[in-house]
Amino acid sequence: MNQDPASGDTQDLTLQPSSAGNLALPALVLVSTPIGNLQDFSPRAKQALASVDVILCEDTRTSSTLLRAHGIPTRTQALHEYNEQARIPALIESMRSGAHYALISDAGTPLVSDPGYRLVRAAIAAGLRISGIPGPNAALLALTLSGLPPHPFLFSAFLPVKSGARQAALAGLRAAEMAGLSATHIFYEAPHRLAEFLADAAAVLGAREAAVCRELTKHFEEVRRGSLDELSRHYAANQARGEICIIIAPAGAEAATAEDLDTALRTALAGMSVKDAAAAVATATGLPKKQVYQRALELGRAAKA
Repeated sequence: MNQDPASGDTQDLTLQPSSAGNLALPALVLVSTPIGNLQDFSPRAKQALASVDVILCEDTRTSSTLLRAHGIPTRTQALHEYNEQARIPALIESMRSGAHYALISDAGTPLVSDPGYRLVRAAIAAGLRISGIPGPNAALLALTLSGLPPHPFLFSAFLPVKSGARQAALAGLRAAEMAGLSATHIFYEAPHRLAEFLADAAAVLGAREAAVCRELTKHFEEVRRGSLDELSRHYAANQARGEICIIIAPAGAEAATAEDLDTALRTALAGMSVKDAAAAVATATGLPKKQVYQRALELGRAAKA
């Protein structure tokens, strides 16, 4: 059940037969699909895809395998990052006229590192009814299999493909950790970049526990655990294949250098008061609050000079 905040009424988001014998569907339903094993598909998901007028999918050829396996004859249309914005007005108008759509990605939960966010935003703005059917998600499955702290976690999906830009992105995460962030990190990566990604992560984040989860739910599923350095060396010598999810442990308690302290404080001061920035960084670094506050004051004065 979902509650309408304006009216206080609850809204039944299950698929129920209408008096006409059809299914009373939302205008748009987000349906999770298997990430590898075609049997990881719920009866409710199958019912939804068989009942809507059109299924929107990233690649109609990829999705046709799932639909054929489950005997779903519904018409499909491509909706991907290159055509999503252009197609939204016509889709919204069609929904307003009574058409029902399902949105799926090639694998897993729609919108999670996949297209669809802009369509959902437009449907919300148009006041259309939206629902979702939960199911497989590679990031969450990898997190639970990794043996690393399951919460809090930070999902960053794919980082830049070039090493320099990727290291810069990792450095941004490291700076956030120095300012107080403590979370297990989740990334997606292509198999041919895996060893380089792990080496960059080791260089920027330091010695961390990690897990590489590959081909989840498929015949050659693999979860390899170890340090970032160990995993980097392994995959440099053994080319990975398939879909990859990387889990990296949160930062441990570390002794901060003067340079680390200044970097963390500058990052924190960009969005916090001196007092709050000093408190956050002192907690993250374990340094005395008085020392950190004094340095925050000095950096603040220098920035204004």
